[in-house]
Amino acid sequence: MVGLRSPERVMRLDRMGASHQTRLSFMRVLLRRMSKEAWRFERLRFDLDSDGYGTSIFAVHTPNRTYSLVAFTHALNSNQRTDRVIAEAWDATFNLFDGVPTEADLMRLANNTPKQELGRFSATELVVARANKSVRAFDHVVERLADGRQPDIDFLAGVGYLMRTTAVYGSGKFGCADRERIAKRPETRGAFQVEMLAVYLIRWFTMELVEYVAQVRGCDRAVRLDPNIKQFLGVGNATGLGMAPFLAKHPILMNNWVLARETALARVRSLELASKEQLSELRTLIKRVRGHLDEWNVNDEIQQARTSTLRNEMEDYEQRLSDDGLSSEELPWDALYLYAEANYSLEGQELAASMLMEPHADLIDDLAETMHSDRSACLQPSMSITELQELIASRYNWGLKRDYDDPDEQRYFWYYSEDKLEPRFSDRLAEPGDEYEIPLAFGRDIAALDKELARTEPLSSVAEFLLKHPECRHVVRRVQTTANSPYSEIYDSLIDSNVRPIDLLRFKLAFFGASKFDPKSDLWTRITMFQGAPMPDDLGGPSSDNWFLPVKPEVIR
Repeated sequence: MVGLRSPERVMRLDRMGASHQTRLSFMRVLLRRMSKEAWRFERLRFDLDSDGYGTSIFAVHTPNRTYSLVAFTHALNSNQRTDRVIAEAWDATFNLFDGVPTEADLMRLANNTPKQELGRFSATELVVARANKSVRAFDHVVERLADGRQPDIDFLAGVGYLMRTTAVYGSGKFGCADRERIAKRPETRGAFQVEMLAVYLIRWFTMELVEYVAQVRGCDRAVRLDPNIKQFLGVGNATGLGMAPFLAKHPILMNNWVLARETALARVRSLELASKEQLSELRTLIKRVRGHLDEWNVNDEIQQARTSTLRNEMEDYEQRLSDDGLSSEELPWDALYLYAEANYSLEGQELAASMLMEPHADLIDDLAETMHSDRSACLQPSMSITELQELIASRYNWGLKRDYDDPDEQRYFWYYSEDKLEPRFSDRLAEPGDEYEIPLAFGRDIAALDKELARTEPLSSVAEFLLKHPECRHVVRRVQTTANSPYSEIYDSLIDSNVRPIDLLRFKLAFFGASKFDPKSDLWTRITMFQGAPMPDDLGGPSSDNWFLPVKPEVIR
């Protein structure tokens, strides 16, 4: 079997920042479950005024229970509409409710959900979210549908969505249900499945909302949105530093995500044969991918250049896939991967790896069940100092070899803001506050630990050491916890002068299943979620899982 790619290659920030969605991305996993288990969707309430403001409930019935998206839409002045976390009002606010809310629940939620952080929530609320319209796109669709016409698909392709979430909070945030409440349920056991469900229901709600407003305005002239356009449109999202520290703080979970992806790639590369059907599927896919790349246009100069290079590489890759001799090559899938590795940029290599997985559902989809973690960090107090030093030497050479006396090696620090309790990123040389630094500089801290251990009796225990050095407890725990998890660490510094937090965001969002990454700086990005995914009525159809990097549809205007 072809081996897994090494952590030293995979877990570098530049490669992590070139990630793309795969079959194992969380949105894809969720929709496969919906289709397989025939989840049933129902609009329970749609109490809106003529402008689309009011209360709605959109429910999904799984084999074992019901979840309800409770949506509140509000009038919003243009000067209040912002993607920043400091916003205090939004076009729409949401809860994902565990079950079906009663009238008493609705009254309570109506008083709290629009306040978001300032609201009070209970264990029946699994997710709290908010969103703003893409005003130009939403109004364009309303105007066209009200006039009996379909919207301009070229214009919509430049946006990709009608509404953009600016936060989707779960796992105990603001008093919502803790992760433990849902961790053992089959449908929510996987990583971020409950949050992805909330976003999928927000997408469905958005399509119903835009058609409703158009119907009110156009009356008998109004038409419904073309089903192909509905499927093409996703949900936007604006993501900043809030999610960046998650990866460093949950090393075992990150390891399990990456291990599943790398195992999937290794399984495919190890196949000795490539059937004509599989190659045909891949050749069809590369044409769609090239069309998607043509529609991926952003203002960020770095991403512009990378996407331009990617377009040229995928043009070349299509030529490589057209080789009729591929099916007779030894380890043909490995040959395709190695060609990309030898000839393409990191973006090209990672996109090629993602595409190679697509024709192999039966081989790799089972790995989705391994992408969660019930394991918590724990100390092993009886371990000897010698054993601990050996772990550090074998796993953390990337951190030990840095010179932390160089100011550039500790240029930045991370902290939580006092007002929003959100992670922030600051220049240590220019701004005060590093006394509030949160422990994300594991390379630096483990290097300091290693020096302290060198002055300690080798046969003494970790317990004895920590009694004298309690400040080292968090790094000792980390070294011990991650010892058998090869992909649990990022092999770069998160505080040096070259770090780009956007790489962390891109990596995590790719595992979500995001596309059309649109960086607005090194600190935040916009993305599209569920673009091309089937709507609830289309789940279970022949193309339910065939929406990797979609392209705009052909529609009658």
